[in-house]
Formats: sequence, C-alpha cells, structure tokens
Amino acid sequence: MSESRWLWYPGDFERYHAMVQNFSRVERGCAWPAFWKSEGFRNRVMFRRTYTLKEETAFTVLLAKDNVGYIACGENKYPAGERIVIGPGNVTVCVHIASVSCLPSMYIVGDTVRSDEGWMVEDYAVKAVRAASSPLFTEAMRDPTAWTYAEKVFEPIEKREVCGGVLFDFGTELTAAVELTRLEKPEEDVTVYLGESEAEALAGGDCYFYSKVDPASHRCPRQALRYAFIPDIRSSEVDARAIHQYIDIPVRAAFRCSDPLINRIFDVAQHTFMLCTGCFFLDGIKRDKWIWSGDAYQSLFVNRYLTADPEVEKRTLTALSENDPVTTHINTILDYSLLWILGVHEHVTAYADRDYLDFIYPKMESLMQLCLSQRDQDGLICGREQDWVFIDWADFDREGPLCAEQMLFAQALKVMAVWAGEEKRREYEEARSTLLRSIEAHFWDEEKQAYVDSYVSGRRNVTRHANIFAILFGIADDERCKSLLHSVLLNDAVPKITTPYFRFFELEAMCRMGLLEEVLSEIRSYWGGMLELGASTFWEEYVPGKPLKEQYAMYGDPFGKSLCHAWAASPIYLLARYYLGLKITETGYTVEPRNDLLGEADCVFPVRGHQVHIRIRDGRTTVTEE
Repeated sequence: MSESRWLWYPGDFERYHAMVQNFSRVERGCAWPAFWKSEGFRNRVMFRRTYTLKEETAFTVLLAKDNVGYIACGENKYPAGERIVIGPGNVTVCVHIASVSCLPSMYIVGDTVRSDEGWMVEDYAVKAVRAASSPLFTEAMRDPTAWTYAEKVFEPIEKREVCGGVLFDFGTELTAAVELTRLEKPEEDVTVYLGESEAEALAGGDCYFYSKVDPASHRCPRQALRYAFIPDIRSSEVDARAIHQYIDIPVRAAFRCSDPLINRIFDVAQHTFMLCTGCFFLDGIKRDKWIWSGDAYQSLFVNRYLTADPEVEKRTLTALSENDPVTTHINTILDYSLLWILGVHEHVTAYADRDYLDFIYPKMESLMQLCLSQRDQDGLICGREQDWVFIDWADFDREGPLCAEQMLFAQALKVMAVWAGEEKRREYEEARSTLLRSIEAHFWDEEKQAYVDSYVSGRRNVTRHANIFAILFGIADDERCKSLLHSVLLNDAVPKITTPYFRFFELEAMCRMGLLEEVLSEIRSYWGGMLELGASTFWEEYVPGKPLKEQYAMYGDPFGKSLCHAWAASPIYLLARYYLGLKITETGYTVEPRNDLLGEADCVFPVRGHQVHIRIRDGRTTVTEE
C-alpha cells in the first residue's frame, strides 16, 4: 500500500498557486495582478472511496489551511481532525471540503484508510475523477496551500557610501529578502530601494521595488535584486545581507568545453533559468513574475537539458489551461494558445508521459475548438477584437490574418492530429491541408522568395518570423528552405530580431540549416555582449551598440526591462541539442555531436532518470550512461 499524501481535485493545485503567483506583482508600491481571465480553483469538493474491511480500523482526516468540512461514513458524520473508527464490512468514506480562500485538500493518517492513489473526487458538476497529488507534498505537516522556500545567505561583495546613502552589491541577481543585520537608527525612518542594476537602486521612487523593514524580522519583502540602497545613512550605521529564497529543483547538467566564453555563457544562462524556475516557469523575477505561455514553451526546451524535472513542466502547463468551456486565449494571446498546444506535445514526447496526456488532452481539444471557430473562409485563423496577436515585438504588417500566426496554427493542427482519435484526426488533417494551401496562395511571394506578413494590405512586407516558422515546422520543403536562408535569414535588408525570445527560434532554424559556426558566433557576440556590459543574468532584450544607461529602458519605463528573463537562457538548449548533438525522443535519445566546433568537451545531461555523459577528446566522442 502506498504512503499518504495530500490530495486535491486535478488542476486545482496548479490554478490556485497560479493565482497566488500572478497576483503577486508589485511595482513602485502598487499591486498589479495579471490582466487576463483568472481560472480559479474549485472551492467545494467531495472525496470518496469504498473499503472492504476485515476488522476495525482507525484514521484521522487533516484539512489544509482555511478549509472546512466533515467526514461521512455511512450515516455518521465526523469533524476533521478527530480519530474515526470504522469497520468491519464495506464502508464508504466521503470527505466533504470547502474553502473560500484556499485550495481544498485533505490528508489522511491511518493504517488502512489513508490518502493514497485510490481516491476519487467530484465537484458536483461532472462525474468523479481520480484525485490528484504531488510528490512534493507527502508529509502531513507540509500544507499544500503554501510553498516552503529553501534559503541561501548572500553577503554583499561591496558596500559603499554614494548619493548620501549606502549601496550594497550582492554580486549577482537574486530573488531575496534583504535583511538588515545592524541598524543604528529607527527602522521606521529607513526605506530600502532595490535594483537589478545599480542605476535602478539609486533611482529612488523610479525603481520598481522599495519598502520599509519589518520590525520583527528586520527583512524587506522577497523581491528581485542585485543592489540595495539605503538613503540618508552612513556606512558605519548599517549592515545588510540578502536571503535568497527558492524552490530547490536540482540542476542535473554540467557543461565544459575549450572555450571559456561559451562556458561562462552556459553558467550565466543556467543561473538565469533557475531564478525563473520554481513553482512554475516565470518570465522574469522582477517583471512580470507572471506565467506566460510563450515563455513557458521555450523553458520546456531548456529544462529538459538542465533539470529534466517533469513536475515543474506539468504544473506550468496545467496552470495555464482553462476550465471547460474554453472562452479566452491563454494570457489573452492567440499565438500563446497555439504554443501551449505545442508545449504539451513537447512535454509528452520528452518524458513519454502518456498519463499526463490522458489528463490534459480534453483541454487541448477544447482550446483547439476555440481556435477552429476563428477561421475565415480560407481556413486562416484570425484574432478577435479581444485577442492579442503577438508573435514578437516587431513591426509587422498586421492588416488581416498574420502569416506567422498561420504557421503556428498549422503546427498545432499537426500536433493535435498526432494524439487525436480517428475521427478528430481526419478533421485536423483536413483543416491543416486547407490552411497550407491558403498560406501558399496568399503569403508566398515568388519574387521576394519569402513569405509576407499580410496579403490584405498589398504592401508585401517581409519579416523574419513567418519564414523562420516555415523552416522549423517543415512547411517549406528543402529547396524553399535554402531560398529562405538567403532571401531572409542571411539578408541584412530584412529587419533584425532584437528579442532573445525570437532569437531562440531564429538560431534553431539556422542550426537546422547547418549554420552551426554562424550560430556559435552569434551566441558569443549576443550573449557575450551582455556579459561585457556586466550582466550577471541574461536580459529580456539586448540591443548591441546601445549605451549601458539606455539598455535598462523598455515599455516607456526607464527600468522596465527585465534583466533576468527565462527566454534568454536558450544557449543551454542550443549547445546541448546541436553542438553536443543530444536529441531526446519519445523512445530515448541519440547523440551526434559536432565535435569540431567546441574543441574538447566534458558534459553531462539528464535523460529519463539517467545521466548521459558526453566527452570529446582529440576529435573523438565517447558517450556513457550513468
């Protein structure tokens, strides 16, 4: 018999904690909850299980924080927390739980009756389903309504008087609570200003986070920071340290090659990614601290080569999904719904996780039906008035259906056909065939040898994005891919991509086309360029050549740019997948390295519970599994 664990209605744990996360953003003293539809947890559920008992047995039901309810055994009702004795014979145990503010969840302590995998749960609207749990919440005292953070203390690497106060530099970006270890003035007279950069910390009220110190703990609230500034005080009057708080997901990869810069880029990308990984994949630790589907999609690729932790992937994908019926797009963004479908496919393939597919597929189906309802007469998907058609921060010709959106739609239909039953498979394949014909008829420009953004405006504007997707998703055949390489990817007349978000797609397309030397040069110059400017984590956006003091601005805000952004960690994936040649498949993995580009290498990556050790010496590759 398995051990007890906390149980809840499937999906509720993730949606509850997603609400907590997405409502936690604070900027300049103003709370800023996420602006999209929030999928709440079920606040009234009932667990049920029937036992055939040969003798009496005792058990106790514990409820999570702020839960109320009772236990019914036959005609008898019992309060939670009381020792209950039942049997012998057939006895059905029902646990009724409700909560206005927290996740309804139960834990049963007993020799025979316990909260294990045999329980069903219902919400009074649909038939009962198997109760859900997490390997992280198996102890009675670990309430699933709150996460317990591991802590690591960082002392400042520098402390100096500047601008009439004291500036602390903790050496690297952290998610931390600043703790004053000595203060020789009243705490109510002290305000601590935090910054990802020195300039932000010294900007007073223009920095994102500032707060008073809690008089009991002597700490400020947990926030993103590298620097902390305390004005109107002398160095001799204050000391501080940063208490970094994180979810301990072990890194299971190691990377070293002959190029010190590439090693450093890998290390900084790892630090960046792990700061943005915990309960969920977040976009950034300062701004926004939200769960975005597009960011999460790219995080899946990095995670499989760094931690190979499937639980954070499932938590994130589930948190992003909507209860049926689906009425809105994920994060309000049409392409983020399509990327979510692709993300589920990537997770299931990487971990051969058919159990998760069985759980999540109905939500994939519901979301795809919403997408299908938004087709025009040519089978092209169109955004509604309330939808955000994003793709990237770029100057697209957005009049009419956007070509890059159609490429994503075609790939999502292809993925759905892989997992669907026979009838639905035909529907998706036919929809995709119609769509591909329309893409070819409306968006391919023979003269430009490229796909244009829009056919409605007549401007025939070319950007990189749709053409990159055409390569990645196999929409362009080999001959056309070669044309796109010269007419778009290597064409300086086509506007450059500036966000690491879409650089991920572009560099992967270049890797697919065999341009590994060029991509490695780009990694050195682009990510290395951030390091030259003193970055300790990689940024949401980097514009080569722009002065450092101008790099921090974004969205019309002088410090609006996130300097620790998950999508900037993509060199981890690119190096592991294309240079070490480790390809993870549904049945296992293959290794086909380019051992002439990194020099000597000694790397370890996690695959399906194993550690794959790849060594390159004297042009020869050895692969061992541990």
